[in-house]
Amino acid sequence: MTESAITNSKPDLLPEGLEDRLPREAAAVTRVMHAVQGVMHRHGYDRVLPPMVEFDETLGARMAGIRSRRMFRFVDPQSLRMLILRGDHTPQIGRIAASRLAAAPRPLRLCYAGQVMLIRGDGLDPAREKLQCGAEVIGSDSVAAASEIVAMAIEALTAAGAIAVSVDFTLPDLVDILAAQALPLPADAIERVRRELDTKDAGGLVDAGGAAYVPLLYATGDFDVAIERLAQFDTHGVLAARIAALREIAARLGGQARLTLDPSERHGFEYQSWFGFTIYAQGVRGILGRGGTYRIAGATGGEAATGFSLFPDALIDVLADAEPLEDRVFLPLGHDADAAARLRAAGARTVAALTEADSAAALGCSQVLRGDSPVAI
Repeated sequence: MTESAITNSKPDLLPEGLEDRLPREAAAVTRVMHAVQGVMHRHGYDRVLPPMVEFDETLGARMAGIRSRRMFRFVDPQSLRMLILRGDHTPQIGRIAASRLAAAPRPLRLCYAGQVMLIRGDGLDPAREKLQCGAEVIGSDSVAAASEIVAMAIEALTAAGAIAVSVDFTLPDLVDILAAQALPLPADAIERVRRELDTKDAGGLVDAGGAAYVPLLYATGDFDVAIERLAQFDTHGVLAARIAALREIAARLGGQARLTLDPSERHGFEYQSWFGFTIYAQGVRGILGRGGTYRIAGATGGEAATGFSLFPDALIDVLADAEPLEDRVFLPLGHDADAAARLRAAGARTVAALTEADSAAALGCSQVLRGDSPVAI
């Protein structure tokens, strides 16, 4: 079969990893975005709206670890420079903070919401277009900033409808700290040790020259238990400050979520510095978001920042079936236009008949405008 025949046989087929959101799902998307953005707004975060497309070198230069090769890239027909379709808002927020808002007082609190696009999905998640909502504290990577960010991520997801939220802490620079002081590693072995820690392979860790790192595989799980094991492992005291910081963040959260610890986890934390976290919720498949501390690249060596990104599509899938159907008022031909306008001003939804054949039942309405008042069917 020719390519033309394949295309014409399924003219409405969407590319892999892309989907339509029909009315009930779209309503859930709108409600979730409103709930998440509302929490951030009430905490003093100002929303920004960066463009979908930027210059490739601009986006990638603001943050170490940005994998631009996973993003759609193409040549701008006007400038003939390489453009990139946004795959993550975070470097865009970094660009805005370092340029347009460079003179704004710090800490600078910004938030965002919008779609991102990747060339391929992650692991078992084939989605290539995703909704991303998040917030950044620019100018601080302190324990206080990290605590505020984690607490706000939990609050935002709870407001959106997530239940039994759990948070997994990690220390993205753990191997670097240990390899530099307490447990030296050859430069060419560091990445192999990181990889084996990520895969939780004790045998592979030994083969990579990281036998001394094997106890880290057991410093995982429930936060209170795992942090004690990590403290016992840290016989040289090089992790003391990190351990104290994790304990303080956990204490500040005050039981808002179940906490776990996986100190050596690196997947998804390519540009985080000393602290990272992953967030989940009961009944929702996969990861709902990530966050942590990082540095925004700049001429003066970079600026500290702390933030999180939520990807609530899986939560929306769970919530969409329970999304309540809104009442709608049917407006028959010849209805009182002023009465209908007053209903809409009061927040009602109206659906006007276009022909005599239209009916309230066919158009999914629960009420009909009779005179100047709606009447239940």
